[in-house]
Amino acid sequence: MKTASLAALFVAVLMVVAAPAAELQVGDPAPDFSMKGTDGKTYKLADYKGKQAVVLAWFPKAKTPGCTAECKSFRENGDALRGYDVAYFTASVDTPEFNKEFSESLSLDYPILSDPDKSVAKAYGVVNDKRLVPQRWTFYIGKDGKILHIDKEVKTAAHGKDVAAKLDELKVAKK
Repeated sequence: MKTASLAALFVAVLMVVAAPAAELQVGDPAPDFSMKGTDGKTYKLADYKGKQAVVLAWFPKAKTPGCTAECKSFRENGDALRGYDVAYFTASVDTPEFNKEFSESLSLDYPILSDPDKSVAKAYGVVNDKRLVPQRWTFYIGKDGKILHIDKEVKTAAHGKDVAAKLDELKVAKK
């Protein structure tokens, strides 16, 4: 084989290996997760399959202004959110200890999930080799484990209210 052919083959293989994973789409199975919550419990997506819808709202960094506003919005709209047959969480790649401090400082009534090794965040496409903190994206997952909607334009101060409205729009069952 000629050197030029070997070089072309090497480049082609490198492009395949280095290619990013396909971005998740509506209708795709949601990647399973197992993450520790600020309440000390471990939450697994598999535990909700066939039972309840799940909302997973990724945020970049605990104790920052936008993330504070987003988490407070979930707390302030908790009654509306709990009216649906849904488990809802915010999530970050911060440590469980850091998220617990953050949660307690805001008196949150729902768990923040922690993914410090970023394995779940990578599976959801909210972090990658170039972006080390999560995108502020929210995933709505049906009882069947499939993605119903992905919100990539989160308005932090209104997000709890917006999530409740989206659950209604998606016809998630009410309690």
